[in-house]
Amino acid sequence: MTTEVNSKGERIVRCPTCGGESVYAPSNAYRPFCSARCKGIDLGAWASEEFRMPAEAPPDDEPFGDPKIQ
Repeated sequence: MTTEVNSKGERIVRCPTCGGESVYAPSNAYRPFCSARCKGIDLGAWASEEFRMPAEAPPDDEPFGDPKIQ
């Protein structure tokens, strides 16, 4: 993986939302995102549960909850 650096010596990374270039330095208040818009889109995706960790659901005939309590 190659790391790009701008003329100020700041690292340039790919924005996780739009894929554009983003300055990864204290000068970019939205890092690792390129803008407030991309940061807001990402936050909205988390808030609406678009990002989820895969998990196995229990079988339909199994009770939900803590097995110690049941």
